[in-house]
Formats: sequence, structure tokens, C-alpha cells
Amino acid sequence: MSHNNFESTIKEQSMFRLLTPNLQEFLYQQAQSLRLSMQDCRQACEIALDFQMWGGPSIVDLWPVDNPGAGGKVRKQQVMTQLRAIREDYQNRLNQYAEDSDACKVSAAAQPASLLKPDLGLGRCPVASPRTLCCNLQTLDAVDNCGYGCSYCSIQSFFDGKKITFDKGFADKLKALQLDPQKTYHIGTGQSSDSLMWGNSHGVLDALIEFANDNPNVIIELKTKSANVSHLLRSRDRVGRNIICTWSLNTPTIIRHEEHGTATLEKRLAAARKVADAGYVVGFHFHPMVHYENWQRDYGTVVETLMQDFRPEEVALVSMGTLTFIKPVLREIRKQAIPGQILKMPMVDAAGKKSYPDDTKLEMFSHLYECFDDNWQRDVFFYLCMENAELWEPVLGFKYDSNEEFEGAMKAAYMGKIGVGR
Repeated sequence: MSHNNFESTIKEQSMFRLLTPNLQEFLYQQAQSLRLSMQDCRQACEIALDFQMWGGPSIVDLWPVDNPGAGGKVRKQQVMTQLRAIREDYQNRLNQYAEDSDACKVSAAAQPASLLKPDLGLGRCPVASPRTLCCNLQTLDAVDNCGYGCSYCSIQSFFDGKKITFDKGFADKLKALQLDPQKTYHIGTGQSSDSLMWGNSHGVLDALIEFANDNPNVIIELKTKSANVSHLLRSRDRVGRNIICTWSLNTPTIIRHEEHGTATLEKRLAAARKVADAGYVVGFHFHPMVHYENWQRDYGTVVETLMQDFRPEEVALVSMGTLTFIKPVLREIRKQAIPGQILKMPMVDAAGKKSYPDDTKLEMFSHLYECFDDNWQRDVFFYLCMENAELWEPVLGFKYDSNEEFEGAMKAAYMGKIGVGR
């Protein structure tokens, strides 16, 4: 390979351009010395970028000792093998987050726009898989793309750039939707964007309120990490009980370091309390749970706060899930290059995706569930979100034999909560 061709091979890597200048120079020198292939260059840049994002030791300090006495091909293989092993060793270590003042502050640049979409974005959960137990949630794209900057977000792989899109014809399309009045529907709006961060911008919430009132057999779930509940509170007199509001929860540590731009835990729970006081049914998603130093204590504290602030009869659901990545999301996370440790985790195959080993999941989910008292475990619908069916019984003491059985149990439980106080 000529010098010019080699230079283009390393410098054409998209991740190379995301590295600091000193890392770029170091990798260029190493790649030139070892005559790395295009695949080797890509992997070396990826590993260097991971360590840069994690904020730990630099790849410069961790680079394997070269063996110049070995042949060129052997030297290259030895270095790359050791380099992969070094990253794997760090991924198997518990994450350690810095003090509050050292948390990275990132805001996602949102550029709202409206257009007339040809169709109503009604479909199935985009991360559904036949190899995991799924509740068959139907998803409604009330808004396309999210304005928050969570480091692990899967939405960022579904849409281009930071453009937030509202459908000018959303309300009319909802009115024209024909549903079976004898069937119960569970429709969520939190899969393509945050359900509440936009409030009633472009009339989104008003359209959903009218749709829910016209279709009492439909459960509308608004899922959020915001505290923007003012429009729901102002509209309470015209909102049916079949709109339920659910919050994604995490520990303050993970919110500060990985859920950029979102409301704090305190603000999320205060907003949920206002909504519950107004008569809405609420719910909570512990998704994604993250395995890091002091995770048992921190998640336990969140559960204690929930049990102090809410009664089981006010709460429809508590879900549990963890970090699960498809390749496009991994590429997008590295493309963003936001400082954070979200990829510093052991990644094993999980139904064709990458996630924690089942033993780690079992430990996290069991710990969280056992932190809830008997009243919550009996009166609230607990479930695992898109996880291996074999984890259900060890964690919750039961399992469903099919997606349809899971779906039916969930809808019955939610309808039971919605019916309270009618």
C-alpha cells in the first residue's frame, strides 16, 4: 500500500475525525508502523473513541507493547488482539461516575418543523423481536424525533439529524381512524419522541385528548422524561381516564451523566404527583437500568421514594428493562461522541442485539422488584420490557407463554385501574 493510499485509509474513517488531534496523530503513526488494514484502522479508531468517550485512560497509555522482532502480519495481529482484550477488560469493570459537578452537560439542538405526512404513523413497537417477550404495544408517531440528548437513545437511529417533525394533518388522521369498538387497544406515543416535552405544540395533546374521548376502548399511554404537565392539568375536565401518564425513571447519577437535557428525578416525580392528584393513572418505567458502582443502593432509594409518594392504586405499571443495542444505534452513539460511559459494558448477544449477560440482568431486575413491598407487587402490573422470557419466572415468580397472553394480561390490568373511581 502506497503512503498516499495508506493515509486515506486511516483518515477516511468517520470515527478518526471524532478523535482529539493528539489521538489522531498517535493512531496515524501506529497504523503506519503496523501497516493496518482498513478493517484494523476502523476497529482501532472505534476503540480509541470508546476510551475517549468514557473519560478514562487514553488509548495512548493503554496501547499494547509492540514486538518489532515479529513479522509484520504477526505484529499487527498481536497488537489488535491485545487491543480488543484491553477494551473488553474495561467493559467488564463496573462504571464509576464522577461527582455531580463533573457531569457532562449536553443539550440536543432541536429544530421543530411541521409538514403534511401522507399517512398516520400507527404501527408496532419498533424494537419488537420474536425472540423476546413483547406486549404487542401499538405505537403512534405523534412527533418524529426527540429533543433530548440521552446517550443511549435508539430514536436517534430512526430519524436523520436534529429535525423535529410535527404532522399538520395529525388531528384529522386520528379522527378518520377506524377502530373495532369491541376490541381494547393500547397505544403509546413515546417511541418516536418524548410524549410530553412538547406540551400541546402543534395541537398534539388536544388531538390525543379528543381521540381518547371518542374511543373509550383505547388506552393512550404518554411516556416521558419531562415535567411538562401543565396542559394536561389545565385540560383535566375534558380528559377521560383512558389517558395514562408514565415516566421513565433512573437514578440521579444516570440522569445527570447519561440523560442529557431531561428533567431531574425530583422534577419527574413531582410532575407525576401533580398528575396523579388530578386523577390520572400513572406508571413508571425503569428502563434502561444501568449496572454501575452503587447501583443497588441508588435504585433502591428511587423505589423507596416511589412507595412514599404514591399509592399502588394510583399506579398502573412498573416496567423493567436495560441497555440493548442494535448496530445502527451503536454507530450513532459513537458518531455523536458525547462523553459518557454507556458503552462501557460487557456486550453479549441478546436475541440478535447487544446487551448485558443474563446473569447481570437477573441480578438487577430481581433487586429492583424485591425493593417493592407486597402491596405494590400485588396491586401494580410489573413486567419486563423486551427481555428474554426465561428471566420472567426467576424475577417475578411467573411468566407468560406467549405475546398474546402477555398483551391480554396487561390490557386487563390497565383497564382495571382506569375503571377505578368511574
